[in-house]
Amino acid sequence: MSATMTAGALQPTMSRFAREVNTVVAVAARDITVTLKSPGALVMSLVMPLMMMGMIGGNLLDNMAGGLGFELGEFMLVGMLVMMLFMMTTMGMVSLVDDSDDNYSAELLVSPVSRYAIVIGKILGSSFTAILCCVGVLVVGLAMGITLSPWSLLLLLALAPLMCLSGGALAMIVMGVIKNNKAANLAVMLITMPQMFLSGVIIPIAHSTGILFLLSRMLPMTYCVDLGRAVVYAGSPEYDSVVLFNPVVSLLAIAGLTAVCLVVGTVLYARSEKNR
Repeated sequence: MSATMTAGALQPTMSRFAREVNTVVAVAARDITVTLKSPGALVMSLVMPLMMMGMIGGNLLDNMAGGLGFELGEFMLVGMLVMMLFMMTTMGMVSLVDDSDDNYSAELLVSPVSRYAIVIGKILGSSFTAILCCVGVLVVGLAMGITLSPWSLLLLLALAPLMCLSGGALAMIVMGVIKNNKAANLAVMLITMPQMFLSGVIIPIAHSTGILFLLSRMLPMTYCVDLGRAVVYAGSPEYDSVVLFNPVVSLLAIAGLTAVCLVVGTVLYARSEKNR
């Protein structure tokens, strides 16, 4: 009797869990399908790495690569890979504005599923373009003679979901406040592009002081980039020169900032849709 009652109690829980997982997969699959059917998104996934890594990175390699104590090319490649995961996921979340205009969001929010399942599915779908951009970064890096070991790439790939979730969670706060496509795109650019320079993606920030120091420590991308470099440079002589924080500190900072942004952003987004 006891075993039967326990099984009966577990069945609704498992059913709810399966429904949430199905929601995440369905929302993510829809976004991936939309991306694959959008030539512009696919072209952008190649153009962005060419602009960022090829032009900006190439100029820095030619003009300030000496006297750093570490290889600037590898330093930038890791930073660019993490930035693309973070930034492109953040930019992909702007499609929530279009979903809102088409009433797709409203239909999802009235369904008997968790708001967080919908948001996480959206983030996973948006991260697809980010992964494509990372492939573009690796291709551009290879053309510039900059490569990473297969093991380092596998470690970064293992961290990719966390990086994408962090970027998507930050974007949710913007999506919960702004409902205009142009304004949302501008706002996302304003919160992502400065992080490219302040979080140490391509320029070392170990000696930043004053307001630049404070800003860099407040940005989630700083900890994402530093954690990425920690796993790539682990055991190398350059580790102390390129890694700012203990990996545990970076991991906790990412988890904390992501949780706060995800909760606040999801609440704001659900409330804004309810008030439409």
